[in-house]
Amino acid sequence: MGQSNRRDFLKTLAGLTSGLLIPYSGISSVTGYSRDKISEHLPLRKLGNTGEKVTMLGLGGYHIGWTTEEKAKETIEAALEGGIRFFDTAESYSDGLSEKRYGKYLVPDYRDDIFLMTKTYSTDAETTRKHLEGSLKRMKTDVIDLWQGHTLLTPDDVDRRIENGVLDVIAEAKRSGKVRYVGFTGHQSPYAHARMLDKTGEDFFSTCQLPVNVIDAGVEHSFIQEVMPRLLNRNMGVLAMKTLADGRFFSKKIQEGNEIWNTNKPVVPDMLTIEEALGFAWSLPISVLITGAENPQLIKEKIAMAKRFEKMNKAERNKLVEKISDLSERGEVEYYKNVES
Repeated sequence: MGQSNRRDFLKTLAGLTSGLLIPYSGISSVTGYSRDKISEHLPLRKLGNTGEKVTMLGLGGYHIGWTTEEKAKETIEAALEGGIRFFDTAESYSDGLSEKRYGKYLVPDYRDDIFLMTKTYSTDAETTRKHLEGSLKRMKTDVIDLWQGHTLLTPDDVDRRIENGVLDVIAEAKRSGKVRYVGFTGHQSPYAHARMLDKTGEDFFSTCQLPVNVIDAGVEHSFIQEVMPRLLNRNMGVLAMKTLADGRFFSKKIQEGNEIWNTNKPVVPDMLTIEEALGFAWSLPISVLITGAENPQLIKEKIAMAKRFEKMNKAERNKLVEKISDLSERGEVEYYKNVES
């Protein structure tokens, strides 16, 4: 993307965020932290039009599935003690093991104190029903707070899911009381998200989960620019994921003891700090930032950053976007985007 186009995108971003950034009505205005029976919890933000308030940081369930049993338990406990009350997972994470671990270490003692979300990647009605019943059983709960259609790929993928009755099952699950709120997710194409919004009424979905990071803000095919304004116009809760581009902000990613890839241009720590990257996302009108952690130390570090967070102004945000503009070409870091398929 040329420099002039980058400036145009940054101008668009500034216009988008000028009236929407924190101070945001969803953030707790108290200077301290409220305490529940578990611990002091992190500051709260509104979850769109649901009337719910959720902690500004949530624990992602993907890592909970592939780490060891001991580390999963310790990470869940550290999240609770540190003030996290939003817990994300999906039935597909480690073939349901992430949900099972929530059902073992989280739900039995803390169900009334947390906001529990899971997801289904299903593309047909029958599978969607099976996924819902499986999730309820594995997590040992009668009600899921938020159930999301997972990983929308393309506009055509959205059309197929609708034609195959997926949204009918999602609506049925909400009517039945098995789920309280519904939403959708995806990281490949903002145009898939746009198609889902085009195809549904304003009251159908309460949330949307999407990539929110400093590189996305300055590129073409940006979720922040293409999708976030529409979500806010509908008063939907914005759930931020991939704030570190699924680990691609670092020089390498280790999963299950294996090095998955290397990059010669790490964003962190060469150009940004982790705290700057997370602070950028928190300074946008998001309800919760969902972060993955496979051990307690990682989640404790993010909790500390949440407690130190101070809003970035427009100039500070744009400075970060400009700082990494040479890495902002699609595919360089945000490898998961593919708007052409």
